[in-house]
Amino acid sequence: MDTQTLATIVLLGSFFLMILLRFPIAYAVGLSSVFCLVSMGSTLSDVCRLMVKGISSFSLMAVPFFITMGVLMGTGGISDKLIALANACVGWMRGGLAMVNIVASYFFGGISGSASADTASLGSILIPMMVDQGYDADFSTAVTITSSCEGLLVPPSHNMVIYATTAGGISVGALFLAGYVPGALLAFSLMIGSYIISVRRNYPKGEKFSIRNFFKQLTKSIWALAAVVIVVIGVVAGVFTATESAAIAVIYSLFVSVFVYKGLDWKGVWRELGSCVDTLSIVLILISTSAVFGNCLTMLHVPDIAANAIVGLTDNRIVLILLLNLILLVLGCIMDMAPIILIATPILLPIATGYCGLDPVQFGIMVVLNCGIGLLTPPVGAVLFIGSAVGKTPLEKVVKATLPFYLCMIITLLLISFVPQISLFMPELFGGYTPVLG
Repeated sequence: MDTQTLATIVLLGSFFLMILLRFPIAYAVGLSSVFCLVSMGSTLSDVCRLMVKGISSFSLMAVPFFITMGVLMGTGGISDKLIALANACVGWMRGGLAMVNIVASYFFGGISGSASADTASLGSILIPMMVDQGYDADFSTAVTITSSCEGLLVPPSHNMVIYATTAGGISVGALFLAGYVPGALLAFSLMIGSYIISVRRNYPKGEKFSIRNFFKQLTKSIWALAAVVIVVIGVVAGVFTATESAAIAVIYSLFVSVFVYKGLDWKGVWRELGSCVDTLSIVLILISTSAVFGNCLTMLHVPDIAANAIVGLTDNRIVLILLLNLILLVLGCIMDMAPIILIATPILLPIATGYCGLDPVQFGIMVVLNCGIGLLTPPVGAVLFIGSAVGKTPLEKVVKATLPFYLCMIITLLLISFVPQISLFMPELFGGYTPVLG
């Protein structure tokens, strides 16, 4: 057995063994990389050098800023205002509060960029409200957790920044624009599913639509929604980079949360910044260890081996695209979102672009949505557990109630996978992006 083969077995074998043993993902990625490099004769100083190199990126500086922005805005008193705006838009429908939940997640996701934050913030308000009005607790929780995935697609999403950095040379602005239509499509599909269930169970309607009330709530929410406008338009128009826009967004969100909505005082700001540090430490450790892991994969030519193995199964483009989605969905069941993006992108992106004819931006949206579905699937689904805790509903009941919504999300995923313009329409129209399609 030659050194390369042995190192490949050590890298992948130790990684999956530690995953099965439920090691923290950062440890699994980092330790398997160390074992691999040592088996190849490298020193531990090489590991440190690669870790530092992995996070020494100007683009990655946007990640902590966007996370901080989401935390400040999410705890700064905007949840109630976005819920009221969503209620003014769709509350009049059958199952109105379910529709409000879905639309509010679309608005809130554009601010937090986090499915977990969406579930914890909006769920703590909307789930008890829905139960009080006659909705089943498991249904209310299922709507909350599935709609929270809209926030992963709607910009500004720090996961898209991670994907753009990992994929290399992809415009963050194009990815931001690409998320709007898929996010709206996901919301629409979830609303259809919610409406069908609401009619069957005779869930209540809300008050009649009022244009006056709509503009009233829009006026109250404009400060929160403006944060998204500042970031996206600034990046797309080239006024500032994604990193600069993220820094500006933090200052803006601090001003709005403290002085406009007054949902935070300065003591609260320091407390939330402390929670940001906790989150950022996890994310940056993952990025640094994944950089070492990715370097090992490249040195051992694992992406080429994986591409040849997958393409060797079939040369049918449709089957290949379905296979890529299946791989990402399975990974989502056992891994968190950031490591999937960091590890799977270098392996699967060449297959997606070279053999499936997918545009890198389109594939990025596919990756993010697949990972979002993974957040709702056991045994690792973080959002699933958060929703169960917030809704005070047993996990097995939440999973059962979520089954119809899984179907809605899979249909949306397939449409995004096979209809490029769903993802590429906005970047082409407003961002001047030229798709790279096979």
